[in-house]
Amino acid sequence: MIKEKYPDLTQLFLKYVAVDTQSDETSQTVPSSAKEVAFLANLAKDLKDIGLTNIRIMPDGYVFAELASNSVDKTLPTIGFIAHVDTADFNGTNVKPQIIENYDGKSSIKLGDSGYTLRPTEFPSLTKYVGHTLITTDGTTLLGADDKAGVAEIVTAAKYLVSHPDVLHGDLRFAFGPDEEIGIGADNFDTDAFGADFAYTVDGGPAGELEWETFSAASAIVDIQGRNVHPGTAKDTMINAIQVAFDFHAQLPETDRPEHTTDREGFWHVMAVTGNPESAQLRYIVRDHDRHKFENRKQKLLDIAHQFNTAFGQDRVTVTLKDQYYNMGEILKDDMRSVSLAEKAMLALNIDPIIAPVRGGTDGSKITFLGLPTPNLFAGGENMHGRFEYVSTTVMSQATDTILKIIALAK
Repeated sequence: MIKEKYPDLTQLFLKYVAVDTQSDETSQTVPSSAKEVAFLANLAKDLKDIGLTNIRIMPDGYVFAELASNSVDKTLPTIGFIAHVDTADFNGTNVKPQIIENYDGKSSIKLGDSGYTLRPTEFPSLTKYVGHTLITTDGTTLLGADDKAGVAEIVTAAKYLVSHPDVLHGDLRFAFGPDEEIGIGADNFDTDAFGADFAYTVDGGPAGELEWETFSAASAIVDIQGRNVHPGTAKDTMINAIQVAFDFHAQLPETDRPEHTTDREGFWHVMAVTGNPESAQLRYIVRDHDRHKFENRKQKLLDIAHQFNTAFGQDRVTVTLKDQYYNMGEILKDDMRSVSLAEKAMLALNIDPIIAPVRGGTDGSKITFLGLPTPNLFAGGENMHGRFEYVSTTVMSQATDTILKIIALAK
């Protein structure tokens, strides 16, 4: 069995995942749930207890904290580390983690009495973790490693620095926020108050992930107004909104769906279809790494609506678009110091950097466009957002090592 370097890290993680902090997409409040507010207030107390300073809860719910430089070198950059506390839209109540010590990399893992099993044949990532201690779910909830692993790793690194004043470092900033999973957490992130030169979200997956390119993202709502009459007299009169919805979706290329795309290939992803013959609605997310292609994908939806409305002779199809975030690589490509520093830190720790475009986004996407370069570091979670989620305690330790090494190598 691999010995863990930070004995408190696992217990801190287990403490955090035991608390339900699911964000609420239907809420009109900021943060979106009282559960997040309570968790962040308790986290602020934890940060004070370990010796961090200038701890405050910002109007958008973020908890900011600082650790002052103990170095005489006044030229060191101020570095920030950021994680989100909310979990995704899968059951996060009554999380009961299982601990699998000295995993052999080939055995199936029963998830409690749920009837679900983690099998290497279905989840080949398990084979990477021979000798590791794994933390899984009991099959009835998600785990919450996204992103409470990142929270625990940042707090553990901060605690280590406070208790080891011989380790020299510059000014450090820490932030923990709500509502990342519903895409609004970083909308009002106060980069000026945070005060870092650059930062990292610790919100990635397996060891070595270093992400500085994301999708650009938008949501699209297609509302369809039909005309419902008795089907026996419907000829040339009925406009079945459900059928129009099907016909609308059929205008999008079948190849440009998540299940048929990879790497930098974008897509339209239909998330929900609701309605009746009188009215219907399609909900999409639109994604692409290339901004020009991203804009074309949004325009495609508008063009289809225009085509249909022209055929009807009146406006019956309405498309509402909302941009969510943009590819942070558009900004970071001109200032790669944060990425280069993280890569250097991983190599110094014998961790192979995995640098690839993210088929998703992070809070760092928005924060980067707010003026603070913020790539994403691995936190360790696998199979996130569901009952098959798990994390290696060794990888969590490696993430903590990476945070500390970045700080140590910063010049």
